[in-house]
Amino acid sequence: MPEGPELHLASHFVNEACRGLVFGGCVEKSSVSRNPEVPFESSAYHISASARGKELRLTLSPLPGAQPPQEPLALVFRFGMSGSFQLAPADALPRHAHLRFYTAPPAPRLALCFVDIRRFGHWDPGGKWQPGRGPCVLLEYEQFRENVLRNLSDKAFDRPICEALLDQRFFNGIGNYLRAEILYRLRIPPFEKARTVLEALQHHRLSPEMTLSQKIRAKLQNPDLLELCHSVPKEVVQLGGKGYGPEHGEEDFAAFRAWLRCYGMPGMSSLRDRHGRTIWFQGDPGPLAPKGGKSRKKKSQETQLQPKEKLEDLPPPNKAPSRTPRARRHLPKKTAIQQPEGTSLQQDLKAPTVPEKGRRKGKQATTESGPWKNKADNPSKGSGRTSAS
Repeated sequence: MPEGPELHLASHFVNEACRGLVFGGCVEKSSVSRNPEVPFESSAYHISASARGKELRLTLSPLPGAQPPQEPLALVFRFGMSGSFQLAPADALPRHAHLRFYTAPPAPRLALCFVDIRRFGHWDPGGKWQPGRGPCVLLEYEQFRENVLRNLSDKAFDRPICEALLDQRFFNGIGNYLRAEILYRLRIPPFEKARTVLEALQHHRLSPEMTLSQKIRAKLQNPDLLELCHSVPKEVVQLGGKGYGPEHGEEDFAAFRAWLRCYGMPGMSSLRDRHGRTIWFQGDPGPLAPKGGKSRKKKSQETQLQPKEKLEDLPPPNKAPSRTPRARRHLPKKTAIQQPEGTSLQQDLKAPTVPEKGRRKGKQATTESGPWKNKADNPSKGSGRTSAS
């Protein structure tokens, strides 16, 4: 799922790709999208973008003399599980391009496309940031820090720190992979009470006798959790790529895969929080770990094989035999299509479905082969042009 860094990279891509381009005509929405139509038409306009936390604002600005007369229009996007922007030839649109902005003729026409494979993304023609979201961890650090420390009495901080970090009212821009990397660097158990972790920061003050350079050095050498909520996303932005770099496919995500230390890495343990999201960690999960949840440790692909089964000795995969109609009738039922994330700011996702009466509840410890809800996050697979979760 795209997090703060991915939205920031997307806004940078839009500004660079659209610089000098003149767009014209109507904004075109795909027939399958359930998002609203965009009431905008202009013979000539520019496009610019800005990001805040997990949202991106696209501004359409008519040029002087453009017809019909039109005020600038702003759209706010939330990327869902797989949203991204691409610039493509108008006669070769990418698949799943659900909103399209075309350049004006006569030059070879291009289209800026909002591409969303899983269709969980959303755009709002109102142009306002979603109410209730806190300051951006990337661009509004001082306000973000103050907002967290001023509201530690909120019941959100009764929860484990791994769950509090997903509350967009306080940690706007932090998502699943960022929370794992931040907690891992500080060796904080993910299921430690959030208030216990953060209360100490209210009284943490550097000595007034220290020089400015000494204070900066101390913060760089011993950052606290809120400082890492700012600096770790910045590291991802500085890596670039993730679908917006000069490389294509898997290569555009190589630097990000090399950067990961904890999220989905071999040797790390995992549990599911109360919202069903997998948290990766090392060591003790903490006192608020789910009851009955069994921590699972991810093994490398090679260690999962039997001693005699080295990678180079594995035979090529055989083609699966076709199934007769009789065999098909005994196949297990397909699982339900995953539902889109909810609009709650507290976790940026929908609460898990309550199991049907009489059915056995699944284990809270993850039994997935990996945490990758989105190919862009998977360090072992090609990622196309989607962004991380």
